[in-house]
This record gives sequence, C-alpha cells and structure tokens, in this order.
Amino acid sequence: MLRLLLYFLRLFVTRRTLLYLHNFFTSILKPITNLIAKIMPNQSDDHNSDPPPPPFDPSKPSIPISYPINSLEDLDSASYFTSFHYPFNKSTVPLHPPNSALPPRPRLLVCHDMQGGYVDDKWIQGGHNSGAYAIWHWYLIDVFVYFSHNLVTLPPPCWTNTAHRHGVKVLGTFITEWDEGAAICKKLLSTKESAHKYAERLADLAVALGFDGWLLNLEVKVDIGQIPNLKEFVSHLTQTMHSSLPGSLVIWYDSVTIDGELSWQNQLNEKNKPFFDISDGIFINYTWKEDYPKLSARVAGDRKFDVYMGIDVFGRGTFGGGQWTTNVALDLIKKDDVSAAVFAPGWVYETKQPPDFQTAQNRWWALVEKSWGIVQNYPKVLPFYSNFNQGRGNHISIDGAQVLSTQWNNISSQSFQPFLEYVDDPTSDTIDVRIDCSEVSFSGGGNLTFKGTLEANAYVSTRLFLGELFMGGLPVRFTYSVKSEGNSQLGLSLEFSSEMEGKKKLLLASQETNQFSSKFDETIVLRQPTKSDMAPGWVIQESNISMNGYTLTEIRAICYRKQPENSEHKSEARSKTTQDPAEYFAVLGHISISTSVQNTEFPPSTSWIVEGKDVEWGGSQGSKTLSLNISWKLKDGWSSRFPRYNIYVEKLTKQAVRPQGRKLETPALAPPNARNGKTEVAGEYLGESQVEAFYVSDFIIPSAISSLKYIIQPCDSGGASQVLDDAPFFQFNVEGQ
Repeated sequence: MLRLLLYFLRLFVTRRTLLYLHNFFTSILKPITNLIAKIMPNQSDDHNSDPPPPPFDPSKPSIPISYPINSLEDLDSASYFTSFHYPFNKSTVPLHPPNSALPPRPRLLVCHDMQGGYVDDKWIQGGHNSGAYAIWHWYLIDVFVYFSHNLVTLPPPCWTNTAHRHGVKVLGTFITEWDEGAAICKKLLSTKESAHKYAERLADLAVALGFDGWLLNLEVKVDIGQIPNLKEFVSHLTQTMHSSLPGSLVIWYDSVTIDGELSWQNQLNEKNKPFFDISDGIFINYTWKEDYPKLSARVAGDRKFDVYMGIDVFGRGTFGGGQWTTNVALDLIKKDDVSAAVFAPGWVYETKQPPDFQTAQNRWWALVEKSWGIVQNYPKVLPFYSNFNQGRGNHISIDGAQVLSTQWNNISSQSFQPFLEYVDDPTSDTIDVRIDCSEVSFSGGGNLTFKGTLEANAYVSTRLFLGELFMGGLPVRFTYSVKSEGNSQLGLSLEFSSEMEGKKKLLLASQETNQFSSKFDETIVLRQPTKSDMAPGWVIQESNISMNGYTLTEIRAICYRKQPENSEHKSEARSKTTQDPAEYFAVLGHISISTSVQNTEFPPSTSWIVEGKDVEWGGSQGSKTLSLNISWKLKDGWSSRFPRYNIYVEKLTKQAVRPQGRKLETPALAPPNARNGKTEVAGEYLGESQVEAFYVSDFIIPSAISSLKYIIQPCDSGGASQVLDDAPFFQFNVEGQ
C-alpha cells in the first residue's frame, strides 16, 4: 500500500518533497496496514489461494532473469558471481568503437527509470508481452543509464546489447536513500579501506557484465567526518573503472554536498564541484533556473560537456515542464553549450500517451531530434545488417519463414534502427512509413512498411540511415528483401562523398528507368539471386558496388511505381496526366551490406561441445515436463564469434530416431532449409540466446516421445545462419528417466 501511494506521489511532487513526505506517510500508514493485517490475518485461506512463492534463490536453476543487489553484504561477498543467473546476464555486444572517449560536444544522457525497473526487460531469454517498453531512437543518445531504486542496479543485458550495437555507453546505478541508505553509507564510508573495497566490487561487476560504468546517486546526509572517505570512494571507483575498462564513465548525481548535506544545488558550484573533479561528470538535479546551465559551464571550464543538466520528463518542477515540452529545456541547454540528462522518458509509456505507444514514442523523440540533433551515425563498419526489429512483436520469422506466432519481447533482438522522420500530420497523398510488427516479417518480428498513394511519375524518398562507412578497394554487396503489391516498387538511394570527387548519388532499382535520370548520377539495376527456399512473396534484390575512396553517408528508400514495359503501354502512360494517384504498398524486410570476403564459415557440429545439466522433471500423471540448462562451446577453446543463436527442439519417437543428415519433417513452424528445392522444417523454435547457454523451462513432453534433440543454430552479425543439419545439437533420452 505504501509503495503504491509513493508511486502516485511521484507523478506530482519533486524528489525533494517526496523525501520530506516519506517519513510522514510511513509513520501514518504502517500502523494502519499492521492493524488490518491483525484484523484479517487469514482472509486468503477462505478463498483457497495458492501459497506465496518461495523466496527467490539466485543459486538455484530457474528461468534466467536480471536482478539487482540490495545489500552491502551481498555486494561484498561477490555472491552474484556464483548465481545461476550470472552467466546469462553478461552482455555480448561490444561497444564500437571500443575504449572510445565521449566526443567533445554537448551530449545526451538518457536515464531510463521505467516503472521501477526490472519489468519485461528482466526476462533475459525474452518475455511474452509484445507491448513491452523499449527505446529505438538510439541515434539521438550518447549515454544510457539503467536506473531503479535498488542499492546496486545492474543493467539487464538486453539494454547493454542493443545500446552497444548502436554506439551508446551504458551505466548502472548505485543509490542510497532514506534511513536504510544512510546506514549503508555509514558502513561503506567507515574507513578508507572499506570505501576502496566497495568501489572495487562495483568495478568488478561492470567489467564482468560488460557495461560501461556507474551513476552514483547518494541521496542521504553524510557525516562530515566521512566526506574524505566519500571522496576516496568516488575517486577510487573512477580510477579503477578507467584502468579496468578504458572509456568507462563514473557520473556523480547532484545531491550530497562537500559539507555532507543532502542539498540539491541544481547547478555546478563550489559545493558539488569537488565530486565533479574526481569523476567523469555530474548529473545536475532537475529544478534548475534559466541561467544555471550557463553558470555551470563557467564553473566547469574546459569540462563543460561533462555537465549534464537534468530534465524530468514527468515535469516535476523541471525547467520547461517536461512531457511534450521537454524540448524547451533541451533548446536552452544546447544554446548554453553543456550536456543534457533526460530522466524517465518512459513517461510516454507509463501515462499511455495517445493514440498508441509507438506513435507517441516517435512523436516525443522527434522533438528531441529537432532540439538536439542526431549524435550517432551508422553504418560505420561491415558487415551491416538491419531487419528493423524493435525487440518486440507478434511473430518471428527467419529467412522469410515464420517460426513463432505468439507475442514476444526481447530488446537484445533489436537490430540497427532506422532514422525515420516523424510526420506529425500526414496527409492522404503521402506515404506513411513505419515499423510494423503485425505484418509477417522476412526476418525477426518487424518490417518497414510503406503505405499510401503515389502519382504515376512521382517518387517518395525516405531517410533510413546516416552513415560513416568508408568504402575500400573491395566491391561491397548490397542486399535487401522486398514484398510489394501491384506496381509498387521500392529501391534504395545511396549517397557517397569524397574529398577529391565530391558527392555521388546512386539508385538501386529493380529495372532500368528514366524517370530518375536527373535525380541520380547512376542507376544500378539489381539482380535477383535464385533461392529455392525463399518464402512466397519475398523478392531478394542484390548488387555489388565499387566506390573506392568514397564514404557512404546516407541510405534512403525510394518509393515509385513500375513503368509499362512495351511501347504501346508507354505511349498510353505518357498521354495520361501525371496527376494519377494510385494505392502504394511495399514492405522492406531487411538490408545487408558486406564485402565478398565476409561470408561466414560456420564450424560443423563436430567442432562443438554441447552439454545438458541441471535436469529437473515435473508434470502430472500422464504428462512430463522437463527443465534443463543447455550450454555449448567450441572444442578448440576459442570464444565463439557468433553474436546470436537460434534454439530448436525435435521431439523424436522410437520410429523417428534417425541418423544425422536425414531430415525429420514435423508440422511445427521452422525456418526453411534447401533440400532438393523443398522447404523442410526441423522441429519447434524455442527462442534465441546471446550467450552460449539456454535454459529450457517446463517443456511438455508427450507420452510417445523417446528423445529430444536440441539444435543450436549459430547466426553471424550479417544476418546469415548455419544450415540446421550442420548445426551443433544435444540429444536427450526421455525413456528411462
């Protein structure tokens, strides 16, 4: 009850007011709730309620989750590293470029603070809510902080994986609050040695789990005699992080002053600058005045970009009001040449802004882009692959074939997100462009759909990506998948630049056309590779391009209508007015860019060691359930170079047990394999993993099944996956168990 009331208070009061009100409501409400508990101690028994679940035991096998650390004792003991869940919580996507410092310009830090943290995103192997919260405007962000009100907030690996993929650093949060937090600080800062010890524990966690540092948020009064040890804690954590992980960050929150008082300054000044001086930056509280960014920049000197002026999107006392006027504060911060820290952009999701989350999210981030501008560009390196997956959806497809038809969410699955420009008031004669999670995908759970009306000789250009990809001497292969209706056509516009040669624009199109001759320097007619396993409706377009010495700076989609091919129809078309709008519909399934030498050679199944452990049986009479942990590694001892694995299971009967290489056909959804021009399936899709382990929980086994064959399909960063018959597997005998 108390937690619920405090949550609603959060919508209307500032952090400072909430601190003062906390003790008041605690003293009033706790006796009331205790009295209710005494009066009605056994009400749940009258309704035959299930007993409460046992306390969470991180040492025991269970569905892998992300979770925080809530005590100094657990932090000190390093028990997290012996948890069953620890191996699953490691981020596997490295930040690119590695060990990089933040750029010398105003930066955008985003602090997530969504519904208290660890909601749908805690399910490491994915959840079942297609409406789960996610961020996909990573090209506007420099630093992402995962925030909750737990002592040590460890970012779920899904956030680190996708943020790193987009070039964004990720920080965890160390926070102390209320009376409990004051007691924690007193112990942490009792000696210089204890301050160093806990700083090293935090650094160990960040390095082991693959994120990039910490936000330090101490919101308690600190004894003045312990301030030297607090400075030791901040300084030692910063130095240890830098030495263990070059390019890492430790950012101080504007709360405790150098006098030990809990007093938010709302600017950088002499009371909080000593902590700024020994860390990588300061997150300024949200209730600053109009001239505070400029004053803070003056105090920071040549480190002005390390000052992050806070903006509370909920609008609680924040400059400009937050919410749909967050850009008011951003405009001022940008003008005064410091950085911004946007707190709780999940406001859009939590308050259910109309008409729906995706539209409202795109509209809100469009305001950020208008104020702040784009800070990340991609593609930067090869291979580059995007299937426009937002990490949520109502189905999953692989290479054009559907393998899952239920709701799901997993932010780790996000591929590079397009730089779509939001149109606030689309008209009837424009093309609506959006990520669509309902239309069946070519790969993953989403497509880029183009829908509207288009005049006969007109075309619509849509920004997809802004890149910094230098083109070397080798030809570069551009591949994309399209599904369209009628005479709707979808091409790609590629813009290149060179200091010596200037700019050059190429059009990749399915046929030679003259309608763009004045718009592009060259039109390249794409070829369609023959693929017998391709799902109906999808067309693969492909071309090799040599642009040695140029840099690819922009990729755009070009919507146009197919022109008549014979001369009679051409004449009729020319006689018509150009004002001839018709319905347009096309779907872009994926884009892939690679060199000809980047084709992946997948190791055969004999190169892997696959094991099953932590076996647990369950179920009722007549049915069995199985839980087990499957892990794999290459025999040569090298760490796997594959960023993702698809997991399948074949249910084999005695009659169906077969040698490797002979295909078992089942009615389950699964990706196609090319075998004599026939689409064949290989069992049931269970999910995907970013680490070399997958936990199968309560898998139902029909009585006729004698063994289970778990197949692990490696996937490369360019979107390719191993043929299932050649993939590693683990066969588990059910009979006799």
